[in-house]
Amino acid sequence: MALTKELLDNVIGQISQIILGKELQIRLAITCLMARGHVLIEDVPGVGKTTLAHVLARVLGLSFQRIQFTSDLLPADIIGVSIYDKEDGQFKFHAGPIFAQMVLADEINRATPKTQSALLEAMEEHQITVEGETRPLPLPFFVVATQNPLHQIGTFPLPESQLDRFMMRIALGYPEHNTERALLKGKDRREMIKEINQSITPQQLLEIQQAVSKVHVADPLIDYLQAILEHSRQSPHYRVGLSPRAGLAIRNCAQAYALMQGRDHVIPEDVQIVLPGIVGHRLVAEQQNTDVLVNQLIEAVPIP
Repeated sequence: MALTKELLDNVIGQISQIILGKELQIRLAITCLMARGHVLIEDVPGVGKTTLAHVLARVLGLSFQRIQFTSDLLPADIIGVSIYDKEDGQFKFHAGPIFAQMVLADEINRATPKTQSALLEAMEEHQITVEGETRPLPLPFFVVATQNPLHQIGTFPLPESQLDRFMMRIALGYPEHNTERALLKGKDRREMIKEINQSITPQQLLEIQQAVSKVHVADPLIDYLQAILEHSRQSPHYRVGLSPRAGLAIRNCAQAYALMQGRDHVIPEDVQIVLPGIVGHRLVAEQQNTDVLVNQLIEAVPIP
């Protein structure tokens, strides 16, 4: 546990040199990766969404591909395509950018729903089926998607099935005054990424992912988690409650966050820290914003 915490603290420290003043968001993104999930970063342009993905790949030593989603992007541009080889007299598959350990789906909501759906099988089953043949994706496999607010021109809302594939949604937000001043006076972030060292190997990351499932979740914590799920389904504040998949995501992320803190067991605070990122894009309500709804959910369910 101590060695894992030291490794992860080093990773967080390296990333925090580039992404200033956003340690909680960095921790949540790494928690999501440790729990074998994918993360959606929704925010206005220019706050560091793409930079965070680049530095994550750099520090974690993962093979990296960036896909710029546009309205004319096709599924084959993501998955790959078979091209006829005259010399061999047969079709040869040319893998698309999805075949990387970390894939940045930049501005994912600027592509059409058909193109967005090309990611569904990859994100859920870590494989791609092309022309009847199933091809496994490299491990670990992690999708970081960025999304602009829906009120901006040229965006397509992600369907519920696509949103549900993202274990967590986070927002970076504008920096605080002193943080922004340090950013303005500092070096270019993209240049600084080149100076960052790899802090962990992909094999170590896989071992950490395996260790997450061994973090103990006591029965009272399961009772607490079930009470949260049941309240979301029964409360008049929500039109659609949380699914069993959401419950598993909360449990897995809570285990990952506990491991990041150097503990071998989950406490209620772990659940409460990861909860907003997991349920904010899954709860469906009439009027109130998701932050208010998540806070209502936390306050309504007592800790056992």
